Amino acid sequence: MKTLSDLKIAIFADGAEKAGMLEMYSKPYIKGFTTNPTLMRKAGVSDYEGFAREILKAIPDRPISFEVFADDFAEMARQARKIATWGANIRVKIPITNTRRESAVPLCERLTQEGIALNVTALFTLEQVQAVVNAVRGGAPTYVSVFAGRVADTGVDPVPLMAEAVRRLTGAPNTELIWASPRELLNIFQADAIGCHIITVTNDILQKLSLAGKDLGDYSLDTVKMFYNDGTAAGFVL
Repeated sequence: MKTLSDLKIAIFADGAEKAGMLEMYSKPYIKGFTTNPTLMRKAGVSDYEGFAREILKAIPDRPISFEVFADDFAEMARQARKIATWGANIRVKIPITNTRRESAVPLCERLTQEGIALNVTALFTLEQVQAVVNAVRGGAPTYVSVFAGRVADTGVDPVPLMAEAVRRLTGAPNTELIWASPRELLNIFQADAIGCHIITVTNDILQKLSLAGKDLGDYSLDTVKMFYNDGTAAGFVL
């Protein structure tokens, strides 16, 4: 069983709560950050640019992804170009389609050729992966973010899909694959084993990193103690 120090994959913290982001920034094994409009809304962010600039001032030296939130490609392009000016460590997130299922790949091709570093997000299929690889090859650095966790939610094993995605990205050396939306700590080790470049992890999963490599016999005993202590504390009688 690998330990945290054995991992080659880069762990990015996924969230939009400033305190949590700064807590993760203090940990050297966190190599970057991602967020999205849903996480920002959940965290109560109301001033998009103000929040982004505040975070970038506090975290100036690790990659951070901020996403466009328009549904029209012309407006997406405008937002992307604006976001890209906020810092050298910015990756602009572009969803793979708009809400009308129209492909954002041509937009990604234009932006990457302009030198804008991207994070193409919400990919679920190898066809989408290949389309992005073909479009951004030779352009600016691009993350290709495949939502492996949501694929798993459908009952499909994401590991073969992600392994093939790793292979396909070799055709575009400026790309790196993100294993997005992991559901458990094991996913970090699965992603590392197939050579995935990056995994985005929420704070609740990151809190479990101390369990990596824990003796299973000891973990069994800890669980038994938890049940006993909670039953005693509850005052249960039969």
